[in-house]
Amino acid sequence: MPICQDRSVIITGAGGGLGRAYALAFAAEGARVLVNDINLPAAEAVVAEIRAAGGQALASNGDITDYAAAGEIVRAALEAFGDLHVLVNNAGICRDRMFASLTEADWDAVMAVHLKGHFCLASHAVKYWREQAKGGVAVNARIINTSSGAGLQGSIGQSNYAAAKGGIASLTLVQAAELARYGITANALAPAARTGMTEAVFAEVMKKPEDGFDHFAPENVAPLVVWLGSEASRGVTGRMFEVEGGKLSLADGWRKGPEFDKGGRYQPEEVGEVIDRLLAEAVPAQKVYGS
Repeated sequence: MPICQDRSVIITGAGGGLGRAYALAFAAEGARVLVNDINLPAAEAVVAEIRAAGGQALASNGDITDYAAAGEIVRAALEAFGDLHVLVNNAGICRDRMFASLTEADWDAVMAVHLKGHFCLASHAVKYWREQAKGGVAVNARIINTSSGAGLQGSIGQSNYAAAKGGIASLTLVQAAELARYGITANALAPAARTGMTEAVFAEVMKKPEDGFDHFAPENVAPLVVWLGSEASRGVTGRMFEVEGGKLSLADGWRKGPEFDKGGRYQPEEVGEVIDRLLAEAVPAQKVYGS
């Protein structure tokens, strides 16, 4: 039996790239899919593919950065499919510049699509699931967020994007901790794949090979996302997965490192020696990408 049979899924940014791969993979596993993308013809094309294969899908170009519009997206899924089980927050944009050249508009646009977009849809979905749980319904819901290696280690020329993606990683931890009581899990992934956002920067590295395994195909990421959206993943929450090609890894987040306790207040001139000792004991951080 398909692992997502009769589960209803909303996927943002699903008109192409990773989102399209997720939508097709979920549909192949029996899910009913709302394909959301700012480009409505692209979303409709993905819906047509799903329907041609015998699946159920609905296109939407609702604005995920607008709270009321996000509520309409959730309501559209509920009206079309009768229920909602999975939210995949995938949509994203880049406005890459070195920090000294970054404009307010560059900052606001990236924060709106990534951080606010993740909040708006999840807020409406969680309200629906919470009411179900309070009404005695056994909820088995999933939030799947999208971070990035830039959000985990930083990336030169992407301070806005890295900050937003780092925020998404922290948001996922809090969602997992708060929402478990309602039967909701929250996980995130940092995918490396060939998409409209990455091709311009990594075109040569990520180009499709003439033969053999296509390491950076977005379809390589989809199986993890589909599994996370299934009932089989009910015991997994608050995790960050990195996925690239055939590689799956679990990101190890910020945690308390070396410590020294003086047992009293430091004098300013004493701090440097203690910092040197802690830095010598600490595991070095991964380098910021591009540095």
